[in-house]
Amino acid sequence: MTSDPETEGVRLQKVLAKAGVASRRAAEDLITQGRVSVDGRVVRELGTRVDPDEAVIHVDGTRVILRDDLVHLALNKPRGVHTTMYDDQGRPCVGDYVNHRSERLFHVGRLDAETEGLLLLTNDGDLAHRLMHPSYHVPKTYLAEVDGKVPRGLGKELKAGIELEDGPVRVDEFRVKDSQGGRTLLEIVLHEGRKHIVRRLLAEVGFPVRKLVRTAVGDVQLGNGKPGTLRRLNRDEVGGLYRRVGL
Repeated sequence: MTSDPETEGVRLQKVLAKAGVASRRAAEDLITQGRVSVDGRVVRELGTRVDPDEAVIHVDGTRVILRDDLVHLALNKPRGVHTTMYDDQGRPCVGDYVNHRSERLFHVGRLDAETEGLLLLTNDGDLAHRLMHPSYHVPKTYLAEVDGKVPRGLGKELKAGIELEDGPVRVDEFRVKDSQGGRTLLEIVLHEGRKHIVRRLLAEVGFPVRKLVRTAVGDVQLGNGKPGTLRRLNRDEVGGLYRRVGL
């Protein structure tokens, strides 16, 4: 970063405008108001030039994505679709939904074949690695349908922790969303990423899952799209994921 207008680089307000943050005039206001930082330093000078390929820019604390080649997608994974980019047995897989794209994409984490809902797809390796790493505690929200009526103290029990064969697991949040017709709909939030963790957890306390849908990863919501729907994350959603993992 440099404030010398004669040196190499692109004016900061132009970079912000190209990234879709605001018009160039509005970007100038953001800068003079002290709402923009570059590489961890607040910038107020309108002559500041930056290297768009190297600079880390935040506006109001949210990372601005400058690289045009990065892709961040949300897939509403249907039931019966395997979380692989290619299946050598010819079964339906996540890769079928993006095989028309030129980018080399990969899925962030996994959902088992019978689980529906939000699955992130990207070519952003740094972000994907942190989202999948348990040390960053990125919450994931699920709706689970089970048989019967759950006891009043189940949420407290799950928050305290349940011992599974591969170690204890605790949920971050738990609530009953609905209960009728002999079935109960539960909302569970946890940051664990172990295989079949929600199914194993509920089976351990006597409530095997009949249907499971992931509805959120961090602040990114599944939305109302039908199973099989693919959409591009907006700037706020991507920035929110970056903020969650400290990028």
